[in-house]
Formats: sequence, structure tokens, C-alpha cells
Amino acid sequence: MLINTDFIELIAVNNEINKTQAMLLNIDFPLNENFKEDILNIDLSVEQRNLLILLKGKFALKAQDLIVKNYKELKEFSNKLAQSEKAQVNENSVNNNIKKEEKVHTNINSNQIKIYCDGACSNNPGKSGSGLAVYNDNDLPILLYGEYEEKGTNNTAELKALYKALLLAKESNAQNKFIYSDSKYSIDCISKWAYSWKSKGWSKKGGEIKNLELIKEAHNLYNEIQNEITLAHVKAHAGIEGNELADRMAMVCIGKKNKEFEEYSYKSISDVLALGRG
Repeated sequence: MLINTDFIELIAVNNEINKTQAMLLNIDFPLNENFKEDILNIDLSVEQRNLLILLKGKFALKAQDLIVKNYKELKEFSNKLAQSEKAQVNENSVNNNIKKEEKVHTNINSNQIKIYCDGACSNNPGKSGSGLAVYNDNDLPILLYGEYEEKGTNNTAELKALYKALLLAKESNAQNKFIYSDSKYSIDCISKWAYSWKSKGWSKKGGEIKNLELIKEAHNLYNEIQNEITLAHVKAHAGIEGNELADRMAMVCIGKKNKEFEEYSYKSISDVLALGRG
């Protein structure tokens, strides 16, 4: 993520940061009066971002070192726990009573998984639906559609599609996991803005946070698996196959009015691409 003024406000106390925070940002300490301008737009890793938030405050240097040490130990423990939970998911994956959409999940085991997600809405607000295209290695994509709403919006459909993609990524045993969305709003909501909103009791300056419950749910899941995935923005209707297929699935959902996600059967990708787009 790129540092912005909201993030600086989040990690600072009385307009100052401590020595360890300065070291993480590779700036001089004691701070110069223009330090905020110096750190604007620095690109942070997930670990840097988390540590900067945890280190917020006027701690003694030993306490700052301990926070960093504890974070790294927690990260190592979480990785081991995640591996253990994945093994348990594999063990329990064969279940004759699972839902149709859960049967789709158990197929998502590969070296690499790419999930394209999209939402569509007729008239906005109006009838809405979500769609996904899931690529396992070089196999033909699994196409999913669901989350129909009679009175939805484009943003709610995009958030629900992204949440479904996160669920699939969590359940996947792939070594490399990629999620692509053409909704910068959805991506920023769960991976950037939510941290600031959460620190302020899920509020923001200038009014309410729209779609808050959806954002909370997706953000919590993103926060849980962010070290396992790459979440990226793609341009809509730019000829990217996965994005185009997810778009068609969102429109199929509006037509079929599916609440639950279902797998779409098809003979060829060109047949799917010939369907109406959002």
C-alpha cells in the first residue's frame, strides 16, 4: 500500500512517530519538521504496515523492540497454524452432504489459482448479481454466479463477488493465490480504508460508511489471509478473459436470480463471451 495522510494520522501520536517506526520507514530520527511529506506515497509491505500500526505510541526503545519480536513470532505461529488448518480441510473435504457450492470449493487445489470476480447491477440501484472465473493452473476456468439481489447496487455486487473470491482463496491449497477485481472501490475498502475506519470505531469523517457490514466481513477475511494472496486491480472490459467471464457470470446471475452460487456449465469460452455483458 502507498502511505497517505489518513495512514500517517493512524500511526502517529501528537503528530510524531517513534524511533522504530522511523527505522521501518528509513527516515532520520529525531524527526525533521517535514517528515510527513518525506514519507507520503512510500510503498509499504504488509509487514511494515502492520508493525507501524502496532508500534503506535511513545514506548521505550526496549518495548518497541519487543513489539517487533512478538509480531514476527506471531506471524510464524500463524503460518504454522494455517498449514495445519489446510491439512484438516483436505481431510474433511469428502462429504456427501455438502452443498453444491462447497463441492466447487473442494476442486480448488492446484499449484496456482487465479480468481477473477465482478459484480453487475441493472439501473444501479436495481437487480444485481456477482460472478467469478476461477483458473486452476492451466485448466479451463470454473465459472460461478450468485448473490442475486432485487434491490442491490454495483458496489454491493462487487463486494460480494470479492468476498466469495476471498473464501475460495482461503479454502484453496494452491501455493500461489491471485485475486483480480475491476472494482478499485471494493479493493480499497477492504485492504486500505478499513484499517483507518476500524481504528476510529468504524466511522469516518464526513458521514456514514456505506455497505459497512459487507466491508467488515470482507475486511476481516482479507486481514486473515492477506499474507497468502495477491489482490490486484484490473481494468474493466479491456479484453482480459477472466474479467470478461466474471462479468458475464454476474449478468447470468441477474437473469437466473440465484441467491446461492452455482457453477455455470459451458462448452467453450467463446460461447460464454458471446453472452450479454454488464
